[in-house]
Amino acid sequence: MLSRYAASTLSASRLDLACRREPPRPPPSPAALSRPFSSTLPAHKSTVGQVLRGCRKTIVKQSKAPLLEQCFQKKGVVSKVYTVKPRKPNSAVRKVCKVKLSTGNSCIAYIPGEGHNLQEHHVVLIRGGRTKDIPGCRYKVVRGALDLNGVAGRVSARSKYGVKKPKKN
Repeated sequence: MLSRYAASTLSASRLDLACRREPPRPPPSPAALSRPFSSTLPAHKSTVGQVLRGCRKTIVKQSKAPLLEQCFQKKGVVSKVYTVKPRKPNSAVRKVCKVKLSTGNSCIAYIPGEGHNLQEHHVVLIRGGRTKDIPGCRYKVVRGALDLNGVAGRVSARSKYGVKKPKKN
């Protein structure tokens, strides 16, 4: 706690302003007060010094796919198609491509499904979604959109791989 002298030297307006940052909480219900482990009561109250230093700033959530710029998808041109080996403990050959987006930025995008027809200068649609075992790969190419074909012979989860419903004979 602050001494009497220190508390009197603090400007009242600054202290009021710091205390007003937190919105008022509704009073806890009588049932919540009777329970031994209530989550409605705060576990830790901020001290005056912490409030003045600015402990009540809200944390801004960072985007997991920043190059999409809050859009669902972005169009881009393939600049390179290649394969990479995944991180430990996985072992495979993953198909990826480097895409120059319509915004001017470039990114690495994973090509999902078996087989693809992608080549350099193809126009593709990029969506968010990282591939956990490929470092730096935060985006995926949308199958069946623009120049990228759907997965041939796919029967299950067809909507994710751009495949039409097979005709019954």
